[in-house]
Amino acid sequence: MCTGKCSRFVGLSLIPLSLICILANALLLVPQGKTTWTNVNQLSIQVWLMAGFFGGGLMVLCPGISAVRAGGKGCCGAGCCGNRCRMLRSIFSSAFGVLGAIYCLSVSGAGLRIGPKCLTDRGWDYHFRDTKGSYLQNRTLWNLCVEPPGVVSWNVTLFSLLVAASCLEIVLCGVQLVNATLGVFCGDCRKEGTPR
Repeated sequence: MCTGKCSRFVGLSLIPLSLICILANALLLVPQGKTTWTNVNQLSIQVWLMAGFFGGGLMVLCPGISAVRAGGKGCCGAGCCGNRCRMLRSIFSSAFGVLGAIYCLSVSGAGLRIGPKCLTDRGWDYHFRDTKGSYLQNRTLWNLCVEPPGVVSWNVTLFSLLVAASCLEIVLCGVQLVNATLGVFCGDCRKEGTPR
């Protein structure tokens, strides 16, 4: 596969993944779709760190757009020099995307391990913190949270989605790093005049 076609494929895969991360983080801010529990003291720190919005979202959206641009004609110029310039920008942008996806993965993984902040008979706290993630296998513990209702399944679903999306983003940004590096040094294998 040519470096330009590969760039377009990677970019067109990264853009929806970044939008999924932004949406998942927005949903984490409103448990069960209600704004009743959006107080700073009622949501976990992992939600407020906005890893899905900033890390897996915006920091990966930029490399996605850059990869799509690197795979086609752009304002950087046509021909060998223009393509290499776009590929070089894509290298830096993809490295930025890897950092964002790693941030999203680490914060989301911590959110899964620690569990949500919820109200029980002992007040608002991280009641699953000491379980070291074993609460994920014991669904009877999930009923300990009185408010917000269903917050454990809400957080588990959305943080799992963020973990999966950020893992894919790390792989795709890594592929684009290698692909763009090949594109800078070797050029694009497509002949001049071939549609991009």
